[in-house]
Amino acid sequence: MKKTTKLKSLLINNEFFVLPGGGCALHAKIAEATGFKVAYMSGMNTCATIFGVPDAGLLTMNEMAENAHRMANAINIPLVADADQGFGNAINAYRTVQEYIKADVAGIHIEDQTSPKRCGFVKGKQLVSIEEAVGKFEAAMAAKNELDPDFVIIARCDARTAVGGGLDEVIKRLNAYKKAGVDMLYMEGPLSMEEIKTVRANVEGPFTATTIEMRPLPSLQEHIDLGMACCIIPSLVARAGYYESWDFAQDFIQRGMEAYTDLLNNREKHPLFEFNLFDFLGFKEIRDQEQKYLSREDLKKYSDSTGVYEPESDSDH
Repeated sequence: MKKTTKLKSLLINNEFFVLPGGGCALHAKIAEATGFKVAYMSGMNTCATIFGVPDAGLLTMNEMAENAHRMANAINIPLVADADQGFGNAINAYRTVQEYIKADVAGIHIEDQTSPKRCGFVKGKQLVSIEEAVGKFEAAMAAKNELDPDFVIIARCDARTAVGGGLDEVIKRLNAYKKAGVDMLYMEGPLSMEEIKTVRANVEGPFTATTIEMRPLPSLQEHIDLGMACCIIPSLVARAGYYESWDFAQDFIQRGMEAYTDLLNNREKHPLFEFNLFDFLGFKEIRDQEQKYLSREDLKKYSDSTGVYEPESDSDH
């Protein structure tokens, strides 16, 4: 089954799922390996992980689609990817959809911010007119129907916290985007559970909202009870790594190799400990291919060299 069809079937069958966000292919592989049904490319995490810049509309469509391709190509589950504001007007949005489809992505969300856009949690957001946004979503639907009707278009509305926005504007826009035919609706930045309930009472169809800034955090069951198709956590896979990398780097500055020794000792049983990561990334599969396709003379490179890690082939047993 195509990845796009897998994702579309989750929506059709009302099968709740989590979008575990990250910014690189390793994040996507971890999401798949730990049991998630779908992976997610976060724009903020792409900016941070790959480019080291803020999510302020600095990346081009090619840069975003290229990273999405790397992530999608590394996994067998569907990938949903951030496509910012479509990188221009409706004509640009049309091309954006087709480039993401060619990148093996299963679905994208496009937002109704002006260009340059900014992270949904940052002050200063501005909106395009509702007419311009509808035109983008109509173009996006036409583009996907031309190449892959199962590709999922998600219309993200940033009106709740943008200039001139508000809850009524969110409801108005989401209903207009639904009429444009999109596959799912997405409310960015709700301020309370009551706001989500109000929107759900006035907007039909597959729906989600970003809830990670609410306190207390709604449980997954509460997301389901609110009628959400999925739970988006943009930094689910990436966030712990940011924290741990920072803390360990500071620890090393203070204690040197003693800190590194402690790190190894404390992670000795971790699934990705040292050379387990090499296996996880596919060295064993490379060795299997070598056994099939390389000559005996070429394979002598293993017996004639030394190293602390040697990938094993099934034929070695």
